[in-house]
Amino acid sequence: MAYIEPAPIKDHENPFESMMSRFIIAAEKLGLEDEVYNVLKSPDKQVLVSLPITMDNGSIQVFEGYRVIHSNILGPSKGGVRYDMDVNLDEVKALAAWMTWKCAVVDIPYGGAKGGIKCDPRKMSAGEIERLTRAYTTAMAEVFGPDRDIPAPDMGTGPREMAWMMDEYSRNHGMTVNAVVTGKPITLGGSLGRAEATGRGVMISCLSAMEKLQINPYNSIIAVQGFGNVGSFAALLLQERGAKVVAISDISGSYYNENGINIQEAIDYRDNNERTLEGFEGATKMEDAEELLFLDVDVLIPAAKEDVITPKNADRIQARLIVEGANGPTMAAADEIINKKGIMVVPDILANAGGVTVSYFEWVQNRLGYKWTRERVNRRADRTIRAAFENVYNKHNRYNVPMRIAAYIVAISKINKAYKYRGGY
Repeated sequence: MAYIEPAPIKDHENPFESMMSRFIIAAEKLGLEDEVYNVLKSPDKQVLVSLPITMDNGSIQVFEGYRVIHSNILGPSKGGVRYDMDVNLDEVKALAAWMTWKCAVVDIPYGGAKGGIKCDPRKMSAGEIERLTRAYTTAMAEVFGPDRDIPAPDMGTGPREMAWMMDEYSRNHGMTVNAVVTGKPITLGGSLGRAEATGRGVMISCLSAMEKLQINPYNSIIAVQGFGNVGSFAALLLQERGAKVVAISDISGSYYNENGINIQEAIDYRDNNERTLEGFEGATKMEDAEELLFLDVDVLIPAAKEDVITPKNADRIQARLIVEGANGPTMAAADEIINKKGIMVVPDILANAGGVTVSYFEWVQNRLGYKWTRERVNRRADRTIRAAFENVYNKHNRYNVPMRIAAYIVAISKINKAYKYRGGY
C-alpha cells in the first residue's frame, strides 16, 4: 500500500510534514487502509478568525486566531491555545494531530485539537490580553463546548486566560459552564495536581524507561533542557527519587554542576528573579548553551521547544535515554541517527501526556461536580502513564520499531478501531 509522501524536509521542518512522516511509517507497519489513512491525515475542521481589539492607546489592532480540530472520533476534541508571534496554521495543524495521538496513547476519550493567536503577550497589558481572549472565545462560541471542543493552556497562556475563556463562554450561554476549558484556577473548578502534571508524567515515563534499560535512578545522571513548568517539575521529581541532575537551562543559558544541582534552590531562585536563572550560583554557566545536549549523561530531557535535536547535532548526543518533555523536540530527519546510536527515545506523545491526562480528570470532576484530592489525581495519573508506557513498549518489541513509531502504532490502532465501529459516510 502506497501513501503520499510529505514534501521533503528542509533545515527547519514544517511541523505538519514532520508529524506526517512518522504517521506514514506507523500506518505502513499497520497496513492501514487508504480510507482510514485519508481520514486521519487531514483535520476535520480549520477555523481562522480576525479579532479587532481596542488597545490601551485607543488604536485598533487586528489579530489572527486559529482553531484546528484534527479528530473527534474518540470523543470531544481537546487541546491548548497558545499566544505567540510564531503561531501559524501548519504549526496548529501539527499540534492538533499530536493531541489526537497523545489522547489515544494514554487511552482517554478525547480527539485532538489546537488553537492559537498570533500575538506577543509579553508586550501587551493584562487588559489587552483579556479583551483578546474574550473576543477569541466569542468567535469560537460555536466551536468550543464541554461535549465538542475543550481548550486548555499552552505557550503564553495559563489559568488566568482559561478563567476568562470560561467566563466569556458562560456569559454567551447564560449559565456557568466550568467544563468548557481545563487548566483553570482551582477556585473555578481547576484540578489539584494539574500544575505539575506534565512534569510528573515525564518523571513516570523516565523511571519506566530506566527500568527497561536497567539504569538505577540512584546512580543516574540527568540533563534537562528547559526549566519552565515541565522541565523544572520533571527535574525536581526525579531528583527526589535519587537522580543527580547536573545540567539545566532556560532562555538565559545552560548551567552545569558535576556534583548535582539543587533543583528546589534553582526553582526558588528563578521564581524570585523574574522567571530566569541568570545569575544562579548553584551551577556554572556553560559557554555554549547547546552543549547541554551533548553531555555524558544517562538521560537527556529536552523540555524547551521543538526541533532542538537535528540531523546536524544528533550524532553528538551521548545519553542512553531521551525523554521528550517538549512537543516535537526531535526533527523527523534526526530519528534515524538517534536510532542507529541505540538511544531509546520516549516520544513526546507519551512522555508529556501527563498534562492532558489530568486535564481529562479536571473535566471529569467538573462534570461530576466533585473534587478529587491531589493524592487521588496523582495516583490515577501515574497509573495511566505507566500503563501507556507498557503498551507502547510491548508494541516496540512486537513490531521491532523505535518507541516513537510504537506510540503512533498504539494511537492509530485505537482510532482505526473506533472509526470502524462508528462508520463513515
